[in-house]
Amino acid sequence: MNRTPHILVVDDDREIRDLLARFLAKHGFRATTAADAREMDKALADWSIDLVVLDIMMPGEDGLAACRRLRATSPIPIIMLTAMGEDTDRIVGLEMGADDYIAKPFNPRELLARVKAVLRRFETGAGPAPRAVEEVGEKGPVHVFLGWRFDLASRQLLSPEGGRVELSGGEYELLAALVTHPQRVLNRDQLLDLARGRSAQPFDRAIDVQVSRLRRKIETDPKQPALIKTVHGGGYMFTPRVTKE
Repeated sequence: MNRTPHILVVDDDREIRDLLARFLAKHGFRATTAADAREMDKALADWSIDLVVLDIMMPGEDGLAACRRLRATSPIPIIMLTAMGEDTDRIVGLEMGADDYIAKPFNPRELLARVKAVLRRFETGAGPAPRAVEEVGEKGPVHVFLGWRFDLASRQLLSPEGGRVELSGGEYELLAALVTHPQRVLNRDQLLDLARGRSAQPFDRAIDVQVSRLRRKIETDPKQPALIKTVHGGGYMFTPRVTKE
């Protein structure tokens, strides 16, 4: 990004959101705060926001519902704030479309590192993670499979009917790894290397959740997947023949 990234911190705890806003501003970001989902919506309407830090436990519409609603209309990166030890909330957050999560209490420097990592993956024209970029070139061709068109440069996935399918950051990177290595069995470690360059984020341990989410968007029947096959004891295989344009 050429301009200063603008972060929206959504948390009903005023002390936490003000602390994070000051910390982010100190480290070169613009920061806006919101106390609930209603204020989040207003901030998103008023500003060009680059990333949302969203607390799960909020009055009114909670963070999970707000994440799901936001993801339905926008690919904006989302980092969820979860209670320590609430693994269910973390997994549900990923299923709703969050790109990463961090457990409270946390060191602001850890959140800063997560924000920077997620933004790097969403920079305009950045394409997939480093290894996938090396294979397809900096701009990358359009990958075509069974009528689907996946443009790595513009980060667009078009269905056979021509409709645009919105992908979260994790879904985009996973699909980029799969289409550049079709008809090969990839275990989870290989997928992490290809899709994320082993950034070692906790998010990575939920690769199966990412596969499940991606299947729901590209499979005719996600319960009987034909495109992303599970290879028991091995990992996953992207079965279609992929051509490049």
